[in-house]
Amino acid sequence: MTLSTFTSKRFGFKVYPLLMGLAFIFSFSSFAQSEFQKSFNFSLESGPLLSNGTDWGNEIKDLVKYRAVDFQLAWRKNTKTIYNSLYRYPTFGIGYNSSILYEKEIGRPMAIYGFFEIPFSRPNQNKLNFGYFSQMGLGFNLKPFDPDLNPNNLYIGSYLNCYAYLGGYAKYAIHERVDIRASFGLKHFSNGSIKKPNSGINLFPLKVGVSIKLGEIKPIPYDRFEIPSKELKKYWNFSLYTGMKSYEINDPSYFRGGVGVNYLFEPAYKYRLGLGLDFFWAQGMDQRIPGNEYGFKDQTSLAVVGSWEWQLTEKLYVPIGLGVYLYRNELNQEFTGYYERIGARYRFDNNMFAGLQIKAHKAKADFFEFTVGYTIQSGEK
Repeated sequence: MTLSTFTSKRFGFKVYPLLMGLAFIFSFSSFAQSEFQKSFNFSLESGPLLSNGTDWGNEIKDLVKYRAVDFQLAWRKNTKTIYNSLYRYPTFGIGYNSSILYEKEIGRPMAIYGFFEIPFSRPNQNKLNFGYFSQMGLGFNLKPFDPDLNPNNLYIGSYLNCYAYLGGYAKYAIHERVDIRASFGLKHFSNGSIKKPNSGINLFPLKVGVSIKLGEIKPIPYDRFEIPSKELKKYWNFSLYTGMKSYEINDPSYFRGGVGVNYLFEPAYKYRLGLGLDFFWAQGMDQRIPGNEYGFKDQTSLAVVGSWEWQLTEKLYVPIGLGVYLYRNELNQEFTGYYERIGARYRFDNNMFAGLQIKAHKAKADFFEFTVGYTIQSGEK
């Protein structure tokens, strides 16, 4: 058994449940803490599947009628902290989403995810509140492309996928314990090119539902927290990226990975920014494109990357990057001279961090980066 076959079968599709399991351990640990206001949310949603403009995409769009149910366990920390004050007491949680109808083209999509909601104003100021949210997790129970049984569905090539949902919400308090809710946004299922085809399934649903506070009511403090002044800090980030990539339909998946180093400034509590280098390696060129001899440079690429980290809490943050290649190889499907990166990471107390990002060219997935790394504060004694 070759390395590519082993990693495709073992790593590519079993690492998702492992990571999600770890995420749920951390999530339930937070949910059990007494200083949090917990709530249960239930919603119904409906909306169109968005076509990618192709004939087969338009055909599937007209056939699919998306309806789903959504369940969430949420918590909001109501104590006075820097990040609670900066983000007006945000909410975090875990959820489960399931399509109601089975569609022979895409199956019955389901997802388990983590999420956050950030209000535009402090929730205790008005009965009607608006804000924005993000969800990210594991999508499953999809019906992938099959050349014989499902040839029209070129949207997705795997049963397991990454699930992401971005949008805005409104909620109105009808009781101190009950809110009614509505939200809308863009929902996306993709495997990050772990298995082709992977155009991705995009939906634009409207959700309506109810939120019920659980346990003791814990009001948000009315007096504001005085945020201390922030001194400029500087950091070195060292990262290891690992992932899988399929290059053509019906081909196996191969290892993709790399290393990165970034020098970052932290001028504010909400973000860090800086510059660095990314080095990538693509496995399997001899198997993918036989008959030629390939050197080290053919299998690698190097880029300068501008990085920005959006800090949500002391430990949870969103890495965003824009890289420009110093050299690249189109045989590794690096089609443009630049790439984008976005994802989520968690920083531990020992300066280690871990997370998942998507690397893409013009919003077309290159591969999912399962990332571990270490942060060193520059000048720290």
